[in-house]
Amino acid sequence: MDGPAGRTTAPAPPQRCRDRAERRALIERALALGVPDDYGRARGLRLQREPARLVSIGSDIRGREQWLQPRAALALGRMKEAALRDGVELQVVSAFRSIEYQLGILERKLAHGQTMDEVLRISAAPGYSEHHTGRCVDLTTPDCTALEEEFERSPAFAWLERNAAGFGFTLSYPRENRHGIVYEPWHWCWHARMSRR
Repeated sequence: MDGPAGRTTAPAPPQRCRDRAERRALIERALALGVPDDYGRARGLRLQREPARLVSIGSDIRGREQWLQPRAALALGRMKEAALRDGVELQVVSAFRSIEYQLGILERKLAHGQTMDEVLRISAAPGYSEHHTGRCVDLTTPDCTALEEEFERSPAFAWLERNAAGFGFTLSYPRENRHGIVYEPWHWCWHARMSRR
């Protein structure tokens, strides 16, 4: 998109909830669809706040602009550069997702015949996804099917296991995790307290 004098303008970050009331209304819609009232407590998940600020981290594997909060974006950039120096290419599948976007995922999956239990084993309920924080990314690597368990057998996953913590990233959903979410070797979340680089 061109701005004044033909300059290209940066894309606008995705919309986020303006206030608690808007966030609560979206969560109420999810509850009305069948998300259990005690979902967060039963799964050991807490409500996640959307960040005030997001920065672009470039395009994902499908060419869609992706966003993270600034410090997480910086850490991801450093981690990707370090991986590349070691001959490993890390690619982003998805990053920030708003609560409203997560609600749309839930609605689409239910409309395609999945039960609520099936959906909640694969996707966190709206309001509870780490993607809302702008600190988490789903990763893949060339020649690997995105968002599939096969990622765990890739050199990229082995590199992440050895090195991601040094950049502040941890695997959120290991096998048999206490949250009742399927094993996601691709899902990594940045934590400021862990970051050493």
